[in-house]
Amino acid sequence: MDHRKLKILFVSSEVEGFSKTGGLADAAKSLPIELRNLGHEVKIITPFYRTINHREHAQHRLNLTFQTHNSRPDIEFQVHELTLDNIPVLTIDNPHYFDRQGLYGEDHHDYQDNGERFAFFCLAAIQTCEAINFTPDIIHCNDWHTGLIPFLLKTRYQDHNRFAQTKTVMTTHNACYQGIFDKSQLNLIPEVSACMDERVLVNYNYINYLKVGLIYADKINTVSPNYASEVLTTLGSHGMSDTFIARIHDFEGILNGCDYSDWNPETDTLIPANFSADNISGKAICKKELQNTLGLPETKDPVFGMVCRITEQKGFGILLPILERLLKHKLQLIIVGSGDPSIIGQLNAVAKHFPEQFKFIDSYSDKLSHMIEAGADFFVMPSMFEPCGLNQLYSFAYGTLPIVRAVGGLKDTVLDYDQDPDNANGFVFDDPSPNQLLSLMRRALLLYIEHPEEMARLKRQAMRSHFYWSTSAKLYNRLYYKALYQLRSW
Repeated sequence: MDHRKLKILFVSSEVEGFSKTGGLADAAKSLPIELRNLGHEVKIITPFYRTINHREHAQHRLNLTFQTHNSRPDIEFQVHELTLDNIPVLTIDNPHYFDRQGLYGEDHHDYQDNGERFAFFCLAAIQTCEAINFTPDIIHCNDWHTGLIPFLLKTRYQDHNRFAQTKTVMTTHNACYQGIFDKSQLNLIPEVSACMDERVLVNYNYINYLKVGLIYADKINTVSPNYASEVLTTLGSHGMSDTFIARIHDFEGILNGCDYSDWNPETDTLIPANFSADNISGKAICKKELQNTLGLPETKDPVFGMVCRITEQKGFGILLPILERLLKHKLQLIIVGSGDPSIIGQLNAVAKHFPEQFKFIDSYSDKLSHMIEAGADFFVMPSMFEPCGLNQLYSFAYGTLPIVRAVGGLKDTVLDYDQDPDNANGFVFDDPSPNQLLSLMRRALLLYIEHPEEMARLKRQAMRSHFYWSTSAKLYNRLYYKALYQLRSW
C-alpha cells in the first residue's frame, strides 16, 4: 500500500478556537493538527459565523458566486482565511446564512432554514476547494452538516477532473443529531429532488443529511469503539441501525483524544495553582478557590462537579430524582451549563434549598470549567448515551475521578474501582436508574471519607490515564488509506 502524503480537506460546522457548541469542535481542532504532524497537507473549511472568534484577523481570499441553476438569483459569498497552528482555516462568508446570533439556532429553537444553510455550506466548500486549486485525496466530513458532500461527489462531481479520485470519510460525532428536512430546503441541489432512491429522499418528501452522508461516503466511523457497537442496535442508533449495519464493512469506531495543550494541570493558566501526579498538593488550593469563587463554605467535604449541556441526554432524568437525597450527605455539588429550561428550573429550585451545598450556574464559562476540573474531587457523567465524551478525559488529567454510566466512550475509557481497583480511574454503573446513580455516588463518598490514602492513590492513577490525539490520528490515517485503496462494500 502506498503511504504517500495526502491532501486532506477537513470540513466541519465548528472548530474549537473559532466556534463551538460541543465536542465536534474539539475534534475539528485537534485532529487536523495531528494529521499535519503526520506529514499530510491539511486545510479546514468552516462557516464564517457572526460570532466566530478572531474574525478581525481573517484575511479576505476570494469572492465567489454559486450558480443556482433555477429561478433563484445566484448566490455570492466570500472566503476568508484564518490559521490554526499554521493550518489554513477557510471560512465561508454569506451574511444571509451565517450572520446570525447562533450557530444553529436561538432561544433553544433551531433555525427553520438549517437544511438550506448547510446545503449551501456543502456546495460552497466544494466550490472553494476548486477555486483555490486544491485537489484533495480525502474530504473528511463531520456530522449531518456536511452529509451532502459525499452525495455531491458521487453525483454532480463524479466525472469532475479535480474530484474524480477524491474519497470521502464521514465521522458521526453524535447520531442523535441527523439533520432531517423537507425537500423544499434543497432547491440548491436539484439532484436530490430528482433522486429516485428512497434512502436519499424518504417517501420522496424529506431527507436525512446524516443518513445520506453515511450511505455515500467511502468510509464511515464514530468517535469510540463502544459507540460504534451501540449504533448497530435499535436502542442505541436513534433509528439509524439499518444504515450503519449496511455499511458494517466500511465502518469502525475511533476514540477521540484529549487536547493536553488546553487541559494540563501542570501548565493551565486558568487555575489558581498548578499540580501534577507527582505533586498533587496544588489541587487542594484549586478546591478552596473554587469554593470561594462560588460562595460555598470552605470545607474538606468532597466536591462533585458537572459541566455539560443541560439536556436529558446528560442524565438529568436520573439525577434530579435523587438530588435532594444526595444533598443530605456532607458534600458539595456544582453544576455548570445551559440548555433545557424545564431542567434548569428544577435545578434552580433545589439550589435555593441547599445554598451551602449546591451551586447551579446557568451558563458556560471556560475558566469555570477548568476550575471545576481542577478543584472537584469527582466529576459526574450519568449520560443516557455518550458517543465519546471528553470531560472524563479532562477529569483524568486533573485527578478528578469520573462517575459515569457505561455507555459509548465512557465505557471505553473509565475503569471501575470495584471491578479493578489496581487499575481503576473512576466509578462506573450500568442501569439508567436513579437508585444506581445514588448508590455509586455514595460508594465514592464513602471511599473519600474512610480511605483518604486510597483516594489519593486513585487520583494519581487517573492522572496517568492518557488519551492522545496523535494515537487517534494514526487510526484515521489508516482509515484514509482504506478509503483510497479498498473497494467500498455497497
